[in-house]
Amino acid sequence: MEARAELRFARISPRKAKIVCDLIRGKEIGAAAGILAHTPKAASELLSKLLDSAVANAENNHDMDASSLYVSQVYAAPGPILKRGMPRARGRMDRINKRTSHITLVVKEKE
Repeated sequence: MEARAELRFARISPRKAKIVCDLIRGKEIGAAAGILAHTPKAASELLSKLLDSAVANAENNHDMDASSLYVSQVYAAPGPILKRGMPRARGRMDRINKRTSHITLVVKEKE
């Protein structure tokens, strides 16, 4: 049995979020929460909340035991890009891409 939580349209680029995702993939819930609490990255706060949500979904919706859960899957997919402009010389404009992410976290029980 598995429980999942999704964060959609997060205002962080998927490239930056994937770095933190790789740190917690396959870890137990307590270890993953500890890693996220001590990682100085912007995505760690978002993933910490997402981990808490996935654990709550597992306990309340699927009657799983929180002490036997681990992070089975976590990935960041690109979302829509907000296109902004930066004025440049001679009346021109450079495009600034503000990237977004859809982050998914899945927890499972150990057998």
